[in-house]
Amino acid sequence: MNLGAILQAINLGLLWSIMAIGVFITFRILNFADLTVEGSFVLGAAVVARLITLNLDPALAAWIPLIATLAAVLIGVLAGLITGFLHTVLKIPPLLSGILTMTGLFSINLRIMGMANINLGRGITTLMDQAAGGLSNVTTGITGLFGGSAVDVVSRDASIAVGLVFVIIVIMALKLFFNTEIGYVIRATGDNEAMVKAQGVSTNRTKMLGLALGNGCVALSGALVAQTQGFADVNMGMGTIVTGLAAVIIGEVIFRDKNSHRVFIAVVFGAILFFIIRAFVLSIPWMNANDFRGITAIVIAIALAIPMFREKFNFRLKKAAFGSKEVE
Repeated sequence: MNLGAILQAINLGLLWSIMAIGVFITFRILNFADLTVEGSFVLGAAVVARLITLNLDPALAAWIPLIATLAAVLIGVLAGLITGFLHTVLKIPPLLSGILTMTGLFSINLRIMGMANINLGRGITTLMDQAAGGLSNVTTGITGLFGGSAVDVVSRDASIAVGLVFVIIVIMALKLFFNTEIGYVIRATGDNEAMVKAQGVSTNRTKMLGLALGNGCVALSGALVAQTQGFADVNMGMGTIVTGLAAVIIGEVIFRDKNSHRVFIAVVFGAILFFIIRAFVLSIPWMNANDFRGITAIVIAIALAIPMFREKFNFRLKKAAFGSKEVE
């Protein structure tokens, strides 16, 4: 596996880690098995692709990619609220609520795009293109001071920079939010819903807010991935929940302190490591892209088994140490 493949894995890992953070919010913090992410990921991609290709007011041309990305986040929040409504108001179980919303979003995504996929290739300016142009100007200006020639920043490197910026913004915003009173209530709802109700707090509202927050992150990830890949497809969300869970589980294995805000950083590293592992396995001559799902299943199984092996190893070390003391 060459350096280019590693950088591409880091690029995808950063962008998909925002989706994994959204999965972590619903799955771990809120303790809600939410399958809405399979649809809200595509929803974010569909909204951003449709808005970018509409050729709106030329005066806003430079701002359209950013506006479209923010609009995708807001629509993702709405998708989370729909799942919350189905669960809290209509009393539909969490798993079925997510499945219903995910199923409905398939048709909504087709309506938004007007077709099965939208190409964001030549002639379409995305955030990644703007970042590549801006970074090229900066690096060219710096090298020009020392007599160097112009430097062109490739789309992949610009995408890494954009992904890193958005990851930092999301983590900082979530850290601030979960340190507020409502943030603590959301965490308490996932830990002990009965206790929160006993304090006179409406858990229905906290669940809806948590689902909205999580799916907003997922839609943001979908919008950024679409702009990086150069297209939005109605089927690009298949397996999203599995990828998100893989990143969460790998991250939790790296950082075992689940009560710390460092866990968001752990999820980011988990996503990056997952894509590096996938790229490494797919670089083996007799492997191909059709083995992706099998590779994902194996990676998750190994990540889930690591704590068990770690516990057994620590137990043997303690047993050996205790036995040596008896001998003395």
